[in-house]
Amino acid sequence: MMITTEYLWFTTKKRQEFIRITDEVAAVVKKSGITEGMVLVSAMHITAGVYVNDWENGLIHDFEVWLEKLAPAGLDYRHHQTGEDNADAHLKRTLMGHQVMLPITAGKLDLGPWEQVFYAEFDGQRRKRVIVKVIGEP
Repeated sequence: MMITTEYLWFTTKKRQEFIRITDEVAAVVKKSGITEGMVLVSAMHITAGVYVNDWENGLIHDFEVWLEKLAPAGLDYRHHQTGEDNADAHLKRTLMGHQVMLPITAGKLDLGPWEQVFYAEFDGQRRKRVIVKVIGEP
């Protein structure tokens, strides 16, 4: 069994952004030389997430609207009593998930026809990372 670890780094321009990272994850898988296995993709910050879904602008907008309804920015959250102002970002990350595990078959990501991998940032404009850990057989 082989294990390869790489990191993807992001500094978003806005507080909340959704970034398609399928190609970057696929490149790490290819570089690893693993042909059968799994790849873990995990946001290493508590206000960012990773998820799999369709790459369609209307759906991404719908996620933004839905998340804002469930965890609105600007409320007087108890977390803010600690001096922080990002409770909504923590809640949004929990709703979207912080990591995904994806299959590798014949040396490639084995995704469904419309599935794409996304990095979701909810408290951005600073440098953050995602771990990509490829595990399997060459």
